[in-house]
Amino acid sequence: MATASGLRVLQALSRWRLRPGVTAQSRALAFLVPGVTEVDNKTDFLGKKPHRQHPGILQLPHLRLPPALANAAQLLLHESSVSNVEKNVQALTNFLWSRRLPIEPEELQRQAMRLEQQFLENADTPQTEEKLRRTVLKALRRTTYHWQELSYNEELSLVYMAARLDGGFAAVSRAFHEIQARIPDFQPQTLMDFGSGTGSVTWAAHSTWGPSIREYVCVDSSAAMLDLAEKLLKGGSDSGEPYVPGVFFRQFLPVSPKVQFDVVVSAFALSELPSKADCSEVVQTLWRKTNHFLVLVENGTKAGHRLLMDARDLVLKGKGKAPLDPRPGFVFAPCPHEHPCPQLTAAKPLACSFSQAYHPIPFSWNKKPREEKFSMVILARGYPEKGDRWPRITQPVLKRPRHVHCHLCCPDGHRQHAVITAHRHGRNLYRCARASSWGDLLPVITPSELSPSPAQESPES
Repeated sequence: MATASGLRVLQALSRWRLRPGVTAQSRALAFLVPGVTEVDNKTDFLGKKPHRQHPGILQLPHLRLPPALANAAQLLLHESSVSNVEKNVQALTNFLWSRRLPIEPEELQRQAMRLEQQFLENADTPQTEEKLRRTVLKALRRTTYHWQELSYNEELSLVYMAARLDGGFAAVSRAFHEIQARIPDFQPQTLMDFGSGTGSVTWAAHSTWGPSIREYVCVDSSAAMLDLAEKLLKGGSDSGEPYVPGVFFRQFLPVSPKVQFDVVVSAFALSELPSKADCSEVVQTLWRKTNHFLVLVENGTKAGHRLLMDARDLVLKGKGKAPLDPRPGFVFAPCPHEHPCPQLTAAKPLACSFSQAYHPIPFSWNKKPREEKFSMVILARGYPEKGDRWPRITQPVLKRPRHVHCHLCCPDGHRQHAVITAHRHGRNLYRCARASSWGDLLPVITPSELSPSPAQESPES
């Protein structure tokens, strides 16, 4: 979100006819886009389509839950005995969004040693070992984030459904659309959902690929969650035919190393694991189970983004190789590269997140359209396609008179603040940029020899 001072800077830049006294740095920001110099005409990317439909556009319009799912969710909540639903939904939502990563034992030990040293240096009188230990423990409890594991019983599962079913469906649908739009011929037949919860991944996959998928395996440690997901598939009842056929529920991951799935998904589940070691073990197992795509989705926070980047690095380094599948992995989306994430290596690290608009389940407190902010990474087996990879737009596009501001993650692993004008960059590129949104790909070539210098990177707006 742009600050007031940042907006004033951008408004000043919109008057791009330079006055006497404007510095050379302002001229560079207003006119030059280092490394973004030409539209990608090699692949005839537009064909006969208008610029507003260029193939880099991946943002979906406002999404709605399938009517059968929305009706089942409303029925189950209406028939339940859960009290103060709205209050509980808000409390759970706030808890999940404020959640941070668990403190590792090594980090906790370092903090304790640092506090102990501070107390010893500042103590007026000598302290006994026992008193010092109690003082350090008290300070740790006061200053350290206490990660809590959620145990999903029947009541909490219903509250989670009311809070996260629609937003989770929107985020996962956007991730699946990335695959479908870029590889229309890909028709998966099997899917595994780790941490399946209310089953929103199954519904999103069925909405995306329809009857192509003949087998869904939903894995969740909570029996109450699995029971709720099954009821949602059956219209809110224990009996009846499931809306999506071929869905199997289990509490443990398949053991056999030979079993792989065309698409493996973990949506908002890695953040439920209590340690980095557990997370690494799960990611390696999921990658071994992946035949084509591993889709990871988390909340669009710094903690969620950090989790995904650790998982990305683990796969790219070759950890978790399947003994029967030697194919390497590469990043399919959102990164157009396999370099370290520039959002994390910046002076002020930012979460790489995206937004998807959706219509929520029409509960009494929940009727206005919403935006789901999420982070994702899609890893694929094999090798990336030859040719130029288009940069990703990582922030909302700022459209101003006669120029457009795009924050890009480029194939060379750098971030760029591109200020695009028709005069300097041509009508095609300007119109494509103006038609693009946050999360889209911009169909331009970024020559690797024109990497931006630190001075050329714009401060965050």
